[in-house]
Amino acid sequence: MAKIRIQETPIAGLLVIEPQVFQGQRGYFLESFNRKAFREAGLTMEFVQDNMSRSTKGVLRGLHFQTRRPQGKLAKVTRGKVFDVAVDLRKFSPTFSSWYGITLYDEAHKMFYVPPGFAHGFLVLSKVADFHYKCTDFYDPGGEGGIRWDDPDINVDWPLGDIVPILSQKDQVLPFFKGMESPFTYEGKGSYSL
Repeated sequence: MAKIRIQETPIAGLLVIEPQVFQGQRGYFLESFNRKAFREAGLTMEFVQDNMSRSTKGVLRGLHFQTRRPQGKLAKVTRGKVFDVAVDLRKFSPTFSSWYGITLYDEAHKMFYVPPGFAHGFLVLSKVADFHYKCTDFYDPGGEGGIRWDDPDINVDWPLGDIVPILSQKDQVLPFFKGMESPFTYEGKGSYSL
Protein backbone atom coordinates (compact mmCIF):
# COMPACT_ATOMS: atom_id res chain seq x y z
CA MET A 1 0.00 0.00 0.00
CA ALA A 2 1.31 3.44 -0.96
CA LYS A 3 1.97 5.97 1.78
CA ILE A 4 0.65 9.52 1.85
CA ARG A 5 2.28 12.62 3.31
CA ILE A 6 0.17 15.25 5.07
CA GLN A 7 1.18 18.88 5.48
CA GLU A 8 -0.81 21.14 7.78
CA THR A 9 -1.48 24.75 6.79
CA PRO A 10 -1.77 27.89 8.97
CA ILE A 11 -5.56 27.33 9.05
CA ALA A 12 -6.68 24.32 11.10
CA GLY A 13 -8.34 21.64 9.02
CA LEU A 14 -6.91 22.69 5.66
CA LEU A 15 -4.44 20.03 4.56
CA VAL A 16 -2.05 19.47 1.67
CA ILE A 17 -1.84 15.75 0.89
CA GLU A 18 0.87 14.18 -1.23
CA PRO A 19 0.48 10.64 -2.50
CA GLN A 20 3.45 8.38 -3.09
CA VAL A 21 4.38 8.49 -6.79
CA PHE A 22 6.11 5.60 -8.54
CA GLN A 23 8.09 6.94 -11.53
CA GLY A 24 9.47 4.83 -14.35
CA GLN A 25 10.48 4.93 -18.01
CA ARG A 26 6.85 4.44 -19.05
CA GLY A 27 5.51 7.24 -16.86
CA TYR A 28 4.16 7.15 -13.32
CA PHE A 29 1.61 5.44 -11.09
CA LEU A 30 -0.06 6.70 -7.92
CA GLU A 31 -3.05 5.96 -5.75
CA SER A 32 -5.07 9.17 -5.73
CA PHE A 33 -7.23 7.80 -2.93
CA ASN A 34 -6.87 4.76 -0.72
CA ARG A 35 -9.28 4.61 2.21
CA LYS A 36 -6.99 2.40 4.29
CA ALA A 37 -3.97 4.68 3.77
CA PHE A 38 -6.06 7.73 4.67
CA ARG A 39 -7.33 6.01 7.83
CA GLU A 40 -3.79 5.06 8.87
CA ALA A 41 -2.80 8.72 8.41
CA GLY A 42 -5.66 9.82 10.69
CA LEU A 43 -7.95 11.07 7.91
CA THR A 44 -11.43 9.70 8.62
CA MET A 45 -13.59 11.72 6.24
CA GLU A 46 -16.01 9.76 4.05
CA PHE A 47 -16.46 10.70 0.40
CA VAL A 48 -19.82 10.25 -1.35
CA GLN A 49 -19.47 12.11 -4.65
CA ASP A 50 -16.76 12.90 -7.22
CA ASN A 51 -16.88 16.01 -9.43
CA MET A 52 -14.72 17.14 -12.33
CA SER A 53 -14.55 20.33 -14.36
CA ARG A 54 -12.54 21.43 -17.38
CA SER A 55 -11.79 25.13 -17.67
CA THR A 56 -9.67 27.42 -19.82
CA LYS A 57 -7.10 29.97 -18.68
CA GLY A 58 -8.59 32.80 -16.64
CA VAL A 59 -11.72 30.96 -15.52
CA LEU A 60 -12.34 31.74 -11.86
CA ARG A 61 -14.88 29.58 -10.03
CA GLY A 62 -15.97 30.65 -6.55
CA LEU A 63 -15.94 31.43 -3.79
CA HIS A 64 -18.65 28.84 -3.06
CA PHE A 65 -20.04 27.06 0.01
CA GLN A 66 -23.15 25.15 1.08
CA THR A 67 -25.09 26.07 4.21
CA ARG A 68 -27.09 22.83 4.14
CA ARG A 69 -25.10 19.64 3.77
CA PRO A 70 -21.74 21.46 3.83
CA GLN A 71 -19.11 19.60 1.89
CA GLY A 72 -15.52 18.74 2.60
CA LYS A 73 -13.56 18.61 -0.65
CA LEU A 74 -10.40 16.77 -1.64
CA ALA A 75 -9.18 18.66 -4.71
CA LYS A 76 -6.53 17.83 -7.28
CA VAL A 77 -5.57 18.87 -10.78
CA THR A 78 -5.16 16.07 -13.31
CA ARG A 79 -4.26 18.38 -16.20
CA GLY A 80 -2.88 21.92 -16.10
CA LYS A 81 -2.46 24.36 -13.23
CA VAL A 82 -4.79 26.26 -10.88
CA PHE A 83 -4.56 28.50 -7.83
CA ASP A 84 -6.91 26.91 -5.28
CA VAL A 85 -8.30 28.96 -2.37
CA ALA A 86 -10.24 28.27 0.83
CA VAL A 87 -11.75 30.89 3.17
CA ASP A 88 -12.53 30.01 6.79
CA LEU A 89 -16.22 30.72 7.50
CA ARG A 90 -16.41 28.89 10.84
CA LYS A 91 -17.82 31.54 13.15
CA PHE A 92 -15.83 30.60 16.27
CA SER A 93 -12.60 29.68 14.52
CA PRO A 94 -9.55 31.78 15.47
CA THR A 95 -8.88 32.14 11.74
CA PHE A 96 -12.44 33.17 10.81
CA SER A 97 -12.43 35.07 7.48
CA SER A 98 -8.78 34.15 6.76
CA TRP A 99 -7.85 32.54 3.46
CA TYR A 100 -5.20 30.12 2.28
CA GLY A 101 -4.19 29.41 -1.30
CA ILE A 102 -2.07 26.78 -3.00
CA THR A 103 -1.01 26.21 -6.59
CA LEU A 104 -2.05 22.74 -7.73
CA TYR A 105 -0.75 21.27 -10.96
CA ASP A 106 -0.68 17.90 -12.64
CA GLU A 107 3.06 17.20 -12.34
CA ALA A 108 3.18 17.82 -8.58
CA HIS A 109 0.28 15.44 -7.76
CA LYS A 110 -0.54 17.36 -4.55
CA MET A 111 -4.10 17.39 -3.24
CA PHE A 112 -5.80 20.05 -1.11
CA TYR A 113 -8.35 19.04 1.53
CA VAL A 114 -10.92 21.73 2.37
CA PRO A 115 -13.21 20.62 5.23
CA PRO A 116 -16.84 21.69 5.73
CA GLY A 117 -17.13 25.27 6.93
CA PHE A 118 -15.08 26.94 4.18
CA ALA A 119 -15.78 28.86 0.99
CA HIS A 120 -13.80 27.43 -1.92
CA GLY A 121 -12.73 28.59 -5.36
CA PHE A 122 -9.97 28.41 -7.93
CA LEU A 123 -8.37 30.34 -10.79
CA VAL A 124 -7.05 28.53 -13.89
CA LEU A 125 -3.44 29.49 -14.67
CA SER A 126 -2.74 27.13 -17.60
CA LYS A 127 -4.24 27.01 -21.09
CA VAL A 128 -6.63 24.27 -19.92
CA ALA A 129 -7.12 22.64 -16.51
CA ASP A 130 -9.00 19.53 -15.40
CA PHE A 131 -10.00 19.95 -11.76
CA HIS A 132 -11.21 16.89 -9.84
CA TYR A 133 -12.60 16.83 -6.31
CA LYS A 134 -14.13 14.27 -3.98
CA CYS A 135 -16.95 15.50 -1.69
CA THR A 136 -18.00 14.40 1.79
CA ASP A 137 -21.67 15.18 1.16
CA PHE A 138 -24.03 15.52 -1.78
CA TYR A 139 -24.62 18.82 -3.55
CA ASP A 140 -27.70 20.65 -2.27
CA PRO A 141 -28.77 23.43 -4.66
CA GLY A 142 -31.07 24.94 -2.03
CA GLY A 143 -28.15 25.49 0.35
CA GLU A 144 -25.59 26.99 -1.99
CA GLY A 145 -23.99 30.30 -1.16
CA GLY A 146 -20.97 32.33 -2.09
CA ILE A 147 -18.76 35.37 -1.59
CA ARG A 148 -17.35 37.64 -4.28
CA TRP A 149 -13.93 36.48 -5.48
CA ASP A 150 -12.57 40.05 -5.18
CA ASP A 151 -14.05 40.83 -1.76
CA PRO A 152 -11.95 43.63 -0.20
CA ASP A 153 -12.29 42.30 3.36
CA ILE A 154 -11.21 38.75 2.48
CA ASN A 155 -8.57 40.19 0.09
CA VAL A 156 -7.39 37.00 -1.63
CA ASP A 157 -4.09 37.63 -3.41
CA TRP A 158 -5.01 35.94 -6.69
CA PRO A 159 -1.97 35.51 -9.00
CA LEU A 160 -3.68 37.30 -11.88
CA GLY A 161 -0.69 38.79 -13.71
CA ASP A 162 -2.23 39.71 -17.08
CA ILE A 163 -5.27 37.44 -16.55
CA VAL A 164 -8.73 39.01 -16.69
CA PRO A 165 -10.96 36.62 -14.67
CA ILE A 166 -13.74 34.85 -16.54
CA LEU A 167 -16.73 34.47 -14.21
CA SER A 168 -20.09 32.78 -14.47
CA GLN A 169 -23.14 35.06 -14.32
CA LYS A 170 -23.91 33.65 -10.88
CA ASP A 171 -20.41 34.38 -9.56
CA GLN A 172 -20.52 37.94 -10.89
CA VAL A 173 -23.38 38.82 -8.52
CA LEU A 174 -22.30 37.00 -5.35
CA PRO A 175 -22.50 39.17 -2.20
CA PHE A 176 -19.60 40.75 -0.40
CA PHE A 177 -18.47 39.33 2.93
CA LYS A 178 -19.11 42.48 5.00
CA GLY A 179 -22.37 42.16 6.91
CA MET A 180 -22.77 38.49 6.01
CA GLU A 181 -23.32 36.26 9.01
CA SER A 182 -21.18 33.16 9.13
CA PRO A 183 -23.15 30.25 7.73
CA PHE A 184 -21.31 27.84 10.03
CA THR A 185 -20.97 27.43 13.79
CA TYR A 186 -17.78 25.61 14.65
CA GLU A 187 -18.22 22.82 17.21
CA GLY A 188 -14.74 21.32 17.02
CA LYS A 189 -13.51 17.93 15.83
CA GLY A 190 -14.62 18.67 12.29
CA SER A 191 -18.34 18.86 13.01
CA TYR A 192 -20.38 21.90 12.01
CA SER A 193 -23.91 23.02 12.62
CA LEU A 194 -25.89 25.82 11.03
